Amino acid sequence: MDVELLEIRQHMGQFPPFDGLSDELLDAIAEQVEVSYFKTDSDILTLNDTLNELCYIRSGAVEVYRRQGELYNRLGEGDIFGHFSLLRNHKVRFPAKAIEDTLIYFIPDAVFQRLCEEDDDFADFVELERPRLETAAEQQKKSNDMMVTRIRKLVTRYPVMVESTTSVQQAAKQIIDAQASAVLVINEGSNNPRYSFQDSEGKTWQMCGILTDSDFRTRVVAEGLSPSTPIGEVISERLITIQSDASVYEAMLTMLRSNVHHLPVLYRQRPVGVVHLSDIIRYETHSGLYLVSNIFNQSSAQGLAKLAPDVRAAFVRMVQEGANSQMVGSALSTIGRSFTRRLLELAEDTLGPPPVPYCYMVNGSMARNEQSIVTDQDNALILSDDFVPEEHDEYFHALAAFVSDGLAACGYTYCKGDVMATNRQWRQPLAVWKRYFQDWMANPTPEKLLHSSIFFDLDSIYGEDLFVETLQDLIAQTAPKSPLFLAAMARNALNRTPPLGFFRTFVMEKDGKHNNSINLKRRGTAPMVDLIRVHALACGSKAQNSFQRLDDISKTQLLATGVSDKLSYALEFLCMSRIRHQMIDLQEERVPDNNIEPENVEDSERHTLKDAFQVLSNAQKFLKFRYPVPTQRQGR
Repeated sequence: MDVELLEIRQHMGQFPPFDGLSDELLDAIAEQVEVSYFKTDSDILTLNDTLNELCYIRSGAVEVYRRQGELYNRLGEGDIFGHFSLLRNHKVRFPAKAIEDTLIYFIPDAVFQRLCEEDDDFADFVELERPRLETAAEQQKKSNDMMVTRIRKLVTRYPVMVESTTSVQQAAKQIIDAQASAVLVINEGSNNPRYSFQDSEGKTWQMCGILTDSDFRTRVVAEGLSPSTPIGEVISERLITIQSDASVYEAMLTMLRSNVHHLPVLYRQRPVGVVHLSDIIRYETHSGLYLVSNIFNQSSAQGLAKLAPDVRAAFVRMVQEGANSQMVGSALSTIGRSFTRRLLELAEDTLGPPPVPYCYMVNGSMARNEQSIVTDQDNALILSDDFVPEEHDEYFHALAAFVSDGLAACGYTYCKGDVMATNRQWRQPLAVWKRYFQDWMANPTPEKLLHSSIFFDLDSIYGEDLFVETLQDLIAQTAPKSPLFLAAMARNALNRTPPLGFFRTFVMEKDGKHNNSINLKRRGTAPMVDLIRVHALACGSKAQNSFQRLDDISKTQLLATGVSDKLSYALEFLCMSRIRHQMIDLQEERVPDNNIEPENVEDSERHTLKDAFQVLSNAQKFLKFRYPVPTQRQGR
């Protein structure tokens, strides 16, 4: 193959849908490609003309229009167009014009049809109009089997089940006979529909607990209980289960968050098995489960701080083994929550029991389950309305300081904006927190919301969960009916724009330390999270995770069909670019940050980054249009 043909196939092989083709098919394309040059503002395809070639942009930029003349898409290097015409009647349905001097590779229809017949991925791409950004995100998701494998695949035997009146000795014997490590405890009846089921004979039962081999040691043997003790008297009332069609990944996260080693698997309400930690470990190789277990085994803040290198190592392994951004974000958030919970337990051991009930609330990325390896603290305390500052605040200030200092030692830096429970403003009774949120929504200004918008990502990780749930309910009920608040939040969400200049070039940072780089958080993931939050508030979603918020938004009429999916693909790609950059920093023993240098990014990723930033840019333009400042009726 001569040099020119080799250059053609190498260039096309960098971009979807050609990057997955065999060498034979790439050679067939390169040998029959025709090359044409188009000056700026010249027409490439005209409506209703006959088209017998697929168009591939070698360089330059192209705008594609609908029949009525409005802009349909703006394309750049590595993009294709014209495939709709080839799949239908060979008549141009979407006219195209060069907006820069542009070089086009024309691929004959016969070659195009061969590609569709011989490569399913290529056919899916062109038939479903799957753009480069979506393909990149989907390939990332497909690369990790844990996301698609159902937990039922790990179930190898029917669970051991006994009635609550069974003696602990009889239950232990059944566990030994079945070579199991746990027994499910059931009762006749259906007081709790969530765990009620019918057996093969139509009899109704209710699962009321689980007893593991570890429980036998700690709750029966160590306590010196009689072998005849009914098992119902020693089981835990805390029952954590998972549905059989959930993924292995979901099961892993459930174990991480709940710090349990056994997970009953249900088909609807009926128990079909029990998955043990070792079953999950055999199926995944990340160290997150071991790390969380190790966190709760530490007896001091100093011991916890020594685990910081393990967190970084777990992060690197997750990325190397194909985890997507949702898996990484959830796992790191779970690890962060575990550090926080253990520090709260140690604080209570040191300070004594709290004088009034409280809830430790987290905000920002941890509340959204979207933490990265570069993160700071965002937390607050919601106290019972019985709280009396003069009597109780000394305790809670000490507790907040203990946890905040401990988190800092573990690698979670202090919040530069002082959004921490050590700040008296963010250590308040529930009634005060209600007034905070009511005031933010009823009397919003961009300035007031600039430092408080982070509180609209909120979750409980310790204590009275109901306190946070009350605030979440308040937000979901009030925000959709507060157009001025939504407009102010929307304006704040436009403060950070994607780094796109004219002709799809990048706009670099000029701040000295990171000169000629792009801050993927400040210019990418953060503004994307901000605008998704606004739409979620507008539709009354109680979800905190950005991807789950997009699922809720897609069920409404807030966005046009397919826009939520585009935002999801863009967010996933931006997050993964940031995550991979941080992994490389750690591997090369640099302090990880959020800045990338485009010249150090591969061509295909650089172009997909532009696509993601363009999605963000388009979404920000719509945000301003969708949530205008309400006009005030003037008095006479």
